[in-house]
Amino acid sequence: MPTYDYRCKACAHEMELFQSMSERPKRKCPSCGKSQLERLIGGGGGLIFKGSGYYQTDYRSTSYTEGAKADEAAKKKSDEAAKPAKSEGKSEKSDTKD
Repeated sequence: MPTYDYRCKACAHEMELFQSMSERPKRKCPSCGKSQLERLIGGGGGLIFKGSGYYQTDYRSTSYTEGAKADEAAKKKSDEAAKPAKSEGKSEKSDTKD
């Protein structure tokens, strides 16, 4: 539920109300009692991306990060095992003449 800003045209009283989007705007000013209250257009709540916690992975638990490291290590081992052995010498061709 959003917070709406209101201002009275008669007495210039300003306030914020936490109300549902489907709820009708308030009209009666709680300060002067006149029906001159208007809902203001606001900038809305902004998000501030500052410091740690900017990325979703910053909120990961320690057990998750430890498990991810174990999976990465296991993947490296399986990749190394799957690689064919490198031969250091060049293959020799036999020079046989018939």
